[in-house]
Amino acid sequence: MRCPFCGHDDTQVKDSRPTDDNASIRRRRACPACASRFTTSERVQIRDLVVIKKDGSRSTFDRDKVVKSLQIALRKRPVDEEQIERIVNGIHRRLESLGENEVPSKLIGELVMDVLIGMDQVAYLRYASVYRNFREAKDFGDFLGKMGRQGDD
Repeated sequence: MRCPFCGHDDTQVKDSRPTDDNASIRRRRACPACASRFTTSERVQIRDLVVIKKDGSRSTFDRDKVVKSLQIALRKRPVDEEQIERIVNGIHRRLESLGENEVPSKLIGELVMDVLIGMDQVAYLRYASVYRNFREAKDFGDFLGKMGRQGDD
């Protein structure tokens, strides 16, 4: 693997271990040319998923976008990076298990919201405010009202 620091083509694996959920392997690597160390992650990919966006355009599924959106929603919440990785791995597996190569972006958003509502309501509200495109305080109030009514069921 190419070194991200100096571009040397041959790096050495110093340590390999599976993640807690055994969905990927983390490898600690060292570059003999510049002595830099870095970590890589390796995971099984069953199929290439294509996301169909609201405007009809298509792009390759980027799990890092899901990770970043969760990190933003969960900022300063009691959730660590490994939990976020497990969430994204679970969402990715669910998408792959659908058996479809193309998935609507709306489905990805709904899967994220399904996880967040049971995990952290503050993060759920943060994510929903972007996902549902809240424009003013009234939108938050309306959404909070719906959340309260759902909790009463």
